[in-house]
Amino acid sequence: MMDVPVTLNTDVRMKEIIEKVNHGQRLSIDDGLYLYNTTDLLTVAQLANQVNEQRNGNNVYFIENMYINPTNVCEASCSFCGFKRKPGEEGAYTMHEDELLEYVEKRWNDNIREFHIVGGHNVEVGFEYYLNTIRALKKHYPSAAIKAYTGAEIEFFSRISGLSMREVLQELMNAGLDTLPGGGAEILTERYRAKMSPDKASTDEWLEAHEIAHDLGMKTHATMLYGSIDTFEERLIHMDRLRQLQDKTNGFMVFIPLAMQPRKVGAGLNRRTSAYDDMRTIAISRLMLDNFDHIKAYWINIGPQLTQMALTFGSDDIHGTLIEERISHSVGALTSQGLTRKELVHLIKGANKQPIERDTFYNEIKRY
Repeated sequence: MMDVPVTLNTDVRMKEIIEKVNHGQRLSIDDGLYLYNTTDLLTVAQLANQVNEQRNGNNVYFIENMYINPTNVCEASCSFCGFKRKPGEEGAYTMHEDELLEYVEKRWNDNIREFHIVGGHNVEVGFEYYLNTIRALKKHYPSAAIKAYTGAEIEFFSRISGLSMREVLQELMNAGLDTLPGGGAEILTERYRAKMSPDKASTDEWLEAHEIAHDLGMKTHATMLYGSIDTFEERLIHMDRLRQLQDKTNGFMVFIPLAMQPRKVGAGLNRRTSAYDDMRTIAISRLMLDNFDHIKAYWINIGPQLTQMALTFGSDDIHGTLIEERISHSVGALTSQGLTRKELVHLIKGANKQPIERDTFYNEIKRY
């Protein structure tokens, strides 16, 4: 049992939620809706911070990783994406093995622990291309874990190869895949997906891809892309579907709420999520996802300073160095494309937290 938050809030419903959290009782979607609508953000933050400290102490994690996008050619037409290109369109590219290895070699340092790979759903190349990408990286950089291909990409590979998703995942694991990133989830309701990402995996297919991966012994990641047409209730349904699968498999390592980026860098504030929404969503994620060990604040989307604040709103991970992020920066992200280890440590220490460099699976590499 944790300490009761120091709060001036006399609302009966807030007191009920505090009691539920203190006694380890799961919050309902209705509880989550109350937390999204209350004006008392600081009590929500304090409650989330206490839950996080009970689970992770004062530790905050980061990783030295490299972001790779092997191709931006994509069959899907997601309304939020500025990264994709059609075959033959200006700016379209597909890295083959020599180009891929040249790209990595120019950016590589021996401290990198992970390749984070996401790309387009490219129908111009077969499934073998995606397998060869993994094989080439694993052969030349065996010390780096490979986090590659979203649940939506797994469903895409199944369609273009004629293999089942289980067979696809097994082939990828045989090639050297270590874990799936959390992307492609967006919002796990069909209303949202029909409007925003109609050409990609359904809610059930995305969840199935991760369930199969967990069944094969793979630990994976989960995201939520919020801040467009999604309602608070849909965000909470999304979280509930993730925690139901986590109850079944215990295969997710971390949840990453991702703030939607506008289509242009010059977009006004009214086109961006607010700091209040970003901090509230991180805090509510920590409170709702009671069976997840880690909640990540993604500095690329909310900026380094809000990421630092998020460390007292329930987050215990600030992601990594990235080197050269492209997806969010193809639309309206205002942040730099990478941060150094020194900068990440500085952010964490500035929040009076303990910086811990980790590997992909949250094994400790070094304390700072």
